[in-house]
Amino acid sequence: MSIHCRIFLKNLTLQKAAIIIKKTIYVEDKYFHLRKRIIQLFHKNRDIFGYRRIHTLLHREGIKVSEKVVRRIMKQEKLTIRQKYNSYKSEITPSVEDIIDRDFRTTKPNQKWLTDITEFSIKAGKVYLSPIIDYLNGMPVSWTIGTSSNAELANTILKSAITTLKPNEKSIVHSDSGCHYRWFEWIQIMKEANLTRSMSKKGCSPDNSACEGFLGHLKTEMFYGHNWVQYSIEAYIQEIDSYMCWYCKDRIKSTLEGLSPLDYRRSIGIEV
Repeated sequence: MSIHCRIFLKNLTLQKAAIIIKKTIYVEDKYFHLRKRIIQLFHKNRDIFGYRRIHTLLHREGIKVSEKVVRRIMKQEKLTIRQKYNSYKSEITPSVEDIIDRDFRTTKPNQKWLTDITEFSIKAGKVYLSPIIDYLNGMPVSWTIGTSSNAELANTILKSAITTLKPNEKSIVHSDSGCHYRWFEWIQIMKEANLTRSMSKKGCSPDNSACEGFLGHLKTEMFYGHNWVQYSIEAYIQEIDSYMCWYCKDRIKSTLEGLSPLDYRRSIGIEV
């Protein structure tokens, strides 16, 4: 191979500088072993450690090197950390006005709906619940459960809830400012049903406290303190669905005169 290389260079009559540049490619990397260890540590720690943490780990192993060198090597090897999930990322449309403005009072059913998405993490994986709550009596009028927190989860619940409305009922649907409620399909479904959008300000939980309060009670009563290790995803989805049905039919509330959400609606003459 070396003979052919020399003949090739001779035949091309390359300048001396060009030959020198070609030779420098084969200079030994003085950081070869360090580079290898940095790559190992990065992948061992789920690709989420930046150069400062990698530098700390190297220091613990007795490897003395500057943060600057670690950062340069990681950049050369394209060892970039995973970005935190942000539900506001890649916003398709701007946020809308907070029409509710923390005033959740209502005198009729389906005047004000609240929605959100919450995550349950068990050994078998993650499950997501998206309910739509009627604030008249805090009853979930509809809900969807899935294994992905995507637009389909939110859109499905909205379509399902709309089927429960009477022709003259036009709800205000209040949500946070997450991307699920800014996609064009969500907006189109809202327009076709003549519903009004309302959104909390970004990062302001009290603006959607009523829905978050419902989800907080749910997790306290049927998630925290329970052992879900032996449950499959399918079995856990059934558990959530069972709780939601029980909540509507049998969970009595002092704010509803000791009645369940369904019984309360019946008591004020609402068909269920």
